[in-house]
Amino acid sequence: MALPIVKNKNKKSRRAPISDINVTPMIDVMLVLLVIFMVTAPFFTTGVKVNLPNAKAPSIQGSDMPIIVHINKDGDVFIGDIKVDRSTLTDKLRAITKESIEDIRIFVRGDQSIPYGQIMKIMELISGAGFRKVVLVTEPPREQRQ
Repeated sequence: MALPIVKNKNKKSRRAPISDINVTPMIDVMLVLLVIFMVTAPFFTTGVKVNLPNAKAPSIQGSDMPIIVHINKDGDVFIGDIKVDRSTLTDKLRAITKESIEDIRIFVRGDQSIPYGQIMKIMELISGAGFRKVVLVTEPPREQRQ
């Protein structure tokens, strides 16, 4: 015969442990990190400091990211922010693309203080290698910037 379970009213009953996770502190940390990344994101832009000339040409729209070739005021050539020699520029561009080079867009950003002929020599190298979508990048006039 089984004995009946008698509850002792003198002892305090223990509560069962709660198996829920409190996510409020995690959400607070995530929101702080989000704000930090939103504030610091503009400082992560990379590239070579180039003083671009002004032009009234319309902006170029496109969905794919172009390859950007920079020419700084000293005449040094960069792909992105990596300095390259002029003699190996086209080989490096071909190595980067790995696909149909006619469809790749290349933006050339030349400092306005260097002679136009130096910029045209770089564009001649790039287009001579088979790249067909090569454009010069300029700054919009100050009254159009907002």
